[in-house]
Amino acid sequence: MDNIEVPEYFICPISLQIMKDPVTTITGITYDRDSIECWLSKNSNNRTICPVTKVHVPRGSDLTPNHTLRRLIQAWCVMNGFNGVDLILSSTPKPPLSKTYVLNLVLDLSVPRTEMKTLERLEVLAKENERNKMCMVEVGVHKALVKFLIQCYKKCDTNGLEKSLSTLSLIWGFSSSCHHDNNKVENREEILIDSITWALGLDDHRDMQSHAAIKNHAVSLLRSIIQKANSTTLERLKPQLFDTISGLLRQSYSTTTTIAQKGVNDALHVMLDTSPSARNRKMMIESRAIFELIELEINYFTSNKKTKELIFGILFNLCSCADGRAQLLSHACGIAMITKRILKVSPIVDEKGILILCLISKYSSTSGVLQEFLKVKVVSKICTMIQVDCPSYLKDQAREILRCHFDVWKNSPCVEVATLTRYA
Repeated sequence: MDNIEVPEYFICPISLQIMKDPVTTITGITYDRDSIECWLSKNSNNRTICPVTKVHVPRGSDLTPNHTLRRLIQAWCVMNGFNGVDLILSSTPKPPLSKTYVLNLVLDLSVPRTEMKTLERLEVLAKENERNKMCMVEVGVHKALVKFLIQCYKKCDTNGLEKSLSTLSLIWGFSSSCHHDNNKVENREEILIDSITWALGLDDHRDMQSHAAIKNHAVSLLRSIIQKANSTTLERLKPQLFDTISGLLRQSYSTTTTIAQKGVNDALHVMLDTSPSARNRKMMIESRAIFELIELEINYFTSNKKTKELIFGILFNLCSCADGRAQLLSHACGIAMITKRILKVSPIVDEKGILILCLISKYSSTSGVLQEFLKVKVVSKICTMIQVDCPSYLKDQAREILRCHFDVWKNSPCVEVATLTRYA
């Protein structure tokens, strides 16, 4: 199919693939249904725009099936079948999910003998497309699943837990538009987070694979909740949550772990999004989060740039307080790890790394720390940072470190006085 020229109007402007179910928006532009529904759902606010025309598209506006274009694409696929083009369209588009059908599933969820099959069916529907997720939220599936999850927590029952968490993590992003009573939302989210904390803490060596899936879905859901939570909810988080997340990070770099890369990043996102709060930072430090983050960076064999950026972002926030800096300095590889990653990963890691070193230099610079700066080549890395192409404010921070401790480092055989003089 590489040598076949596909007509431009067969291509979805979002996915850049041949459209399977072309629909036209009120702006007159045709997209593949799944692509435009995904776009609208991810930008579900009053500023939602058409990707091509940039014209405002009201939430809930109709997507009109473009039957003529659909028939043209289908005919073209048949005509070019001998050239390797697959018939990507079925005879008729799949009809929208019936709200009545979903409502019946919600009712079945409260019947013990049907709840497991219902949970499986809800997960399948949520995975199919964005339209199903919106329909499920409009009917109230997320509320029914939250109730089910809380019941599992209160009864310490894991039956159906994996499916309920999986479905909730898929549809939670669509539920924000249905929030009306802030007090009820805050109270619901508080006990929901308690339930997720319980699920993340499950530890049964007899069923490790199942519990790993539960934890991956649970931390994905937790990330979605934290992203949309208001300040009141974030200020009411409990120490057990951060203890559990630190434990999850510890598991992720163990040899027997089955925590997915996405699960690790979701956990890190939760920490990054909650760490601006002084109260939350204190709880993270008490849970030895800095120690676990350093160990994760050292032992978690991944080239994932995003993971490293998240780790450095969290470390920077935690090092803004004295206890955080003390915990980083208490780790034998703390300063060395920070130094080694600078200029090796990304501009974000460079920025956070230099700022962490600045905080330590300014507020925690004991004689032992300054000697370690020399030993692990922090001074050399700072001099290199000043020479390379990077933002001027980072170079200023690097020079400030050199100026502050020039008198200590000038007599060291580890660095040339001329170098210090040139860059300080």
